[in-house]
Amino acid sequence: MKVDALLFDFDGVLIESEWAGNQQIAGWLSANGHPTTTQQSMDLFMGLSGASFVAALERHIGGPLPDAFAAARLEEDERVLREGVAEVAGAAAFVRGLPAALPRAIVSSSSTSWIEAHLSHLGLRDAFAHIFSGKEHVVRGKPAPDLYLYAARALGVPIERCAIIEDSPVGATGAVASGGYVVGLCAGRHCAAGHGERLRAIGVAAVATSFDEVAALLA
Repeated sequence: MKVDALLFDFDGVLIESEWAGNQQIAGWLSANGHPTTTQQSMDLFMGLSGASFVAALERHIGGPLPDAFAAARLEEDERVLREGVAEVAGAAAFVRGLPAALPRAIVSSSSTSWIEAHLSHLGLRDAFAHIFSGKEHVVRGKPAPDLYLYAARALGVPIERCAIIEDSPVGATGAVASGGYVVGLCAGRHCAAGHGERLRAIGVAAVATSFDEVAALLA
C-alpha cells in the first residue's frame, strides 16, 4: 500500500449508525416542537460529540437542551448496542482483506465501549488492537486534529504516512488539518447527493463512493 498505516473513523465509515442516530435525533426534536429532518440533523450534528454536540443542539433549538433528550438518547443507544447496526457496504470485507501487519486504528468521536460492542457485532473486534476515542484520549475532539495525531504517535507512524478514512465534514476537517492522506468516504446511507463535493471543499485528498474505490486509491 502507498501508506504505512490506516486510521478509520467509525460511525458512518464502518457502521450505518450516522443515518440511524440522526433519524432518532430528528424524530425526537420534531416531536418536541423543533421540526427537523434526518438530513438537517446530519448537516448540523454529524461527527460531533460531547460538549460540541450539546452546543450545536442548543443553538438549533434556541435554548437549553431538556434532560429528556439525554434519556431518549440513552434508551436508543442501549437498544442499538443490544441489536447491532448494519455495516457500511463492503466495510467488513475491506478490513478483513488488509495485510495482517499493516498498522491500523479506529479514531472516533464515540466511546471505546460503543466501538468495541459494534466491532464485535461485525466480527471485527480482533482486527483492531488500537481504538481511540475523542471523548477519552484527547482534550480536543473533532474537528481538532488532535485525535489523528494521537493515533499516529501510538502506532509509531508519521501522520504524513497515514491514510485517514472519514465520512463527515467535521471529521474531514480535523483529518485534513492533521496532515494525513484523507479519503472522504461516501458509501454510507447518510451520504446524500453533493456530500463528496462538501468533503472536497474541505480539502480531502480523494473521495470514494465504495470500499473498492478506497482499496484502489491506496494500492
